[in-house]
Amino acid sequence: MCTPLLGYAQVDTIHYHPLKEVTITKRRKVSTTLQRTPLQRFNIKELETLGIDNLSEAIKHFSGVTIRDYGGIGGLKTVSIRGLGAAHTAVAYDGITVSNTQGGQIDISRFSLDNVDQVSLNIGQSDNLFQTARMFASSGALSIRSSAPDFSQKATRIKANLRAGSFGWFNPFLQLDQRINKTYGISLQGNWMRADSRYPFTLTNGNLVTKEKRKNSDIKTLHAEINGYADWDTYGKLKVKGYFFDSKKGLPGSIVLYNDYQKERLYSKDDFVQANYEVNLHPKLTLKANAKFDYAWTQYQDFHSAYKDGVMTDIYTQREYYGSMALRYQVSTPFEITFAQDAFYNTLDATTPLCPFPERFTSLSALSASYKIGELNVSGSLLGTYITETIQIGTPAPDRKKISPMVSLSYKIFREHNLRVRFSYQDHFRTPTFNDLYYDRIGNKNLNPEKAHQFNVGLTWNSTAPSINMNILRLTLDGYYNQVTDKIVAIPTMFVWKMMNMDKVNITGIDATLSSNFSITEKIKLDLRANYSYQHAVDRTKKGSKTYGDQIPYTPCHSGSGSISVQMPWLTVGWSLNGVSKRYIMTQNIASNLLKGYTEQQLTLNHLFTLNTFKIRLRGEILNLTDTTYDVIKYYPMPGRSYRFGIQFIY
Repeated sequence: MCTPLLGYAQVDTIHYHPLKEVTITKRRKVSTTLQRTPLQRFNIKELETLGIDNLSEAIKHFSGVTIRDYGGIGGLKTVSIRGLGAAHTAVAYDGITVSNTQGGQIDISRFSLDNVDQVSLNIGQSDNLFQTARMFASSGALSIRSSAPDFSQKATRIKANLRAGSFGWFNPFLQLDQRINKTYGISLQGNWMRADSRYPFTLTNGNLVTKEKRKNSDIKTLHAEINGYADWDTYGKLKVKGYFFDSKKGLPGSIVLYNDYQKERLYSKDDFVQANYEVNLHPKLTLKANAKFDYAWTQYQDFHSAYKDGVMTDIYTQREYYGSMALRYQVSTPFEITFAQDAFYNTLDATTPLCPFPERFTSLSALSASYKIGELNVSGSLLGTYITETIQIGTPAPDRKKISPMVSLSYKIFREHNLRVRFSYQDHFRTPTFNDLYYDRIGNKNLNPEKAHQFNVGLTWNSTAPSINMNILRLTLDGYYNQVTDKIVAIPTMFVWKMMNMDKVNITGIDATLSSNFSITEKIKLDLRANYSYQHAVDRTKKGSKTYGDQIPYTPCHSGSGSISVQMPWLTVGWSLNGVSKRYIMTQNIASNLLKGYTEQQLTLNHLFTLNTFKIRLRGEILNLTDTTYDVIKYYPMPGRSYRFGIQFIY
């Protein structure tokens, strides 16, 4: 007989265990098709899939850029945007620009991607107005963002890479991330690389073709970083970075007939300490402050019997003291105002004869605003520049003052479709470098800054197609026109060359990009990327001259790249191709100055698996798959087919 439960009271014992606080953070991923100006990027997963190990390899997959590569693992590599020259392109590391006041060009071969979360290229002014004023003062920016430690699962994380490859390349890397407590964390990393770079190449002299090997192209580099993190909650966040880079390498020089005398050596140290602090002063007001000290030391040696004691040694030392402050005021959800003020002081010391020991003080002030109403998104800015210089020998260059405007907008044409039109205009200039102004015998202190006007009109579109398992499809098409005046060039005068303002260059072009992702099955995914660039960059200095209407040096009319990656549970396969059309090495477009075009392919295989508490990635790569013979810079042959292998441990 069952007993009824009416009136029965059951008492449960409740055990209370407080849960540990868990904070989940993730960077907001901004769609490239929503930007008012062209934006391209790679994240860490895409870099690993395609086997991209250095910055120059990543940039080759962006449209609208030109890489100058002087060959080999340690060869100088610079990047320019839409034919404007490398000095117009800012290179930023964690939001703060890298500088070279002496030469104006940044050698991007010094940057490793071992601890990088994202690489992006913005042409024109970025949609992110809350940045340093220095980022407003360039035609575009190549930005490198290092990965922040993830302490959500464990307090200690270790990452190690061991890689080796052709031509004596060996590259170990070690990183340690440690959480000290809930507020503080630290990250340490070291990267050593060496290579002899004695790669074979083909030398052609008329009808005679011989096989040679690159000489004096060895390199050793040491790169170390220490990063400190502090999160004081309502009192803001602080990140401090110490960066140390040491390089010793030979300069193989150009291959001219059979002159193989190559004894030049280059030793360099590039060290800096920078700090970034960000805090919300008010629900609508945010402050960001940056500070940096940069020290760059270079020693050049040339060994020859013509010099006293058989060697000539030149030493250059650069220093920069930099400070920046930015305020962002969110007037309302669609309306934002920012103000940034930068000040920096540069010095150059050299052992060369008659070095004037120049010093430069620069002030940059940027006022910007953005507003969104309906489907229209518009922004504008004004950049104020003031530069003054002093030298110990002679009279310095005159002070420079300029106001540079910028405006950009995007508009969604159809509400039902993600089709947008965008437009941007930017007026900016590049200041002459210390070498342009004061280099012994050829410098010209009366140089005007190079002035550039940039116009861009484009269409962007993105969509999905679940019926064919297409997760995303992004398309961009941009047409542009750049006008450069007072271009700084070296002109021969009697017995020596002299820096002068004389060139006028008009640049028109088209950039197109495509990216897509498919789910072939639940566990197999396919990624596609492609880009194409057309550049018509011609001299408009003087009608009737031999170079009027000719394409400027080392600027191809056509260039592009494509990549395919297939991600499977047991293997990830990546293939990429880069192509460049013919170029001319001098301003006059004649047959003797022609440099033929080329295509280069790369194949990557990698597999990630878990063993106990370790994640292990195995990777193999074939570079220049078809063993193509080509030069990026005339007389600086590039390596043929080569191989790289690597293993990565993550704890």
